[in-house]
Amino acid sequence: MAELTSVVLAGGGTAGHVNPLLAVADELRRRHPGLTVTVLGTAEGLEAELVPARGYPLVVVPRAPLPRRPTPDWLRLPARLRRAVAVARQAVAGAQAVVGFGGYVATPAYLAARGRVPVVVHEQNARPGLANRLGARWADAVAVTFPGTPLRGRRAGAPVVTGLPLRPQVAALVAARAADPAAARAAGAAALGLDPAATTLLVTGGSLGALSLNRAVAGVAGDLAAAGVQVLHLAGTGKDDEVRAATAGLPGYHVLPYLADMQHALAVADLVVCRAGAGTVSELAALGLPAVYVPLPVGNGEQRLNAAPVVAAGGGLLVDDARLTPAWLRAEALPLLADVARRAAMAEAARSVGVVDGAARVADLVEKVAR
Repeated sequence: MAELTSVVLAGGGTAGHVNPLLAVADELRRRHPGLTVTVLGTAEGLEAELVPARGYPLVVVPRAPLPRRPTPDWLRLPARLRRAVAVARQAVAGAQAVVGFGGYVATPAYLAARGRVPVVVHEQNARPGLANRLGARWADAVAVTFPGTPLRGRRAGAPVVTGLPLRPQVAALVAARAADPAAARAAGAAALGLDPAATTLLVTGGSLGALSLNRAVAGVAGDLAAAGVQVLHLAGTGKDDEVRAATAGLPGYHVLPYLADMQHALAVADLVVCRAGAGTVSELAALGLPAVYVPLPVGNGEQRLNAAPVVAAGGGLLVDDARLTPAWLRAEALPLLADVARRAAMAEAARSVGVVDGAARVADLVEKVAR
């Protein structure tokens, strides 16, 4: 293993790319205190805020998205890509490894590193994105979050299942729950003004919310209140007024547009109704939280595949967006909230496929291939 002095990490655009990147950066810095970590990102993505806030320098790379279909953007792609690769090549000069997490900046990073610097690719979703499919062709190691992800490298061979590197707050919650679950729950409830003794349903469609989840759960708000279930409903920025109006006056129904400190909500939740993004699925499994997964009904179907392993293990339920109705929730979710033993079995099943040391596993690969 080489002593690491300089590593470049590339990824951005969404929290799904940035959070694993930062988790790996933190793990590498912990192992190698003198390590220089440089992050390649865009000026528009979440990385522009999150990376400098964590103390890492951000090199802004011009966006060069790969069009999925023939459009006029194909004509502009070569010039855009040349500019992006030129910036990335300066950043990776002298680095011992480049670690890519997908997104717009990963492609120029992979191209800049090709033949010069060892490459590690990490794919968060069960269905790989375009950038990582390209980078895997000459990567020295390929890491995936979910078993069965079709991302085999020509040089690296079969991918290594590392799981998703967890955000520090979630990793800390995993440890806290293992040490003293009651104390962890009480701390989360206190931070949010919730009752730690009440059975708690967490509803979240991500930072933007999900109207279908909002309306379906709000439609059974009265039933939940009658059953004594406490609800923390993260409705999404700009989408919370409708939920507040539908649940006004009901005891134990708490509505927020967004929650930055999500670990508090996860600490007190007994069941989660949510989308099935890779980060959500990975965090809930690592924490052993049973969930109702409602995959996003648009896109390439990756969310259904993301949830498949934990659902197959018995740690969650999968329901199509169109089938998530108040009637379905009355028939399926309300009985589950009342069945402590079943929820406990689902929690163990979810935990059995969860990965808590994803950042360490990816860091191991970086150390293995570093020049």
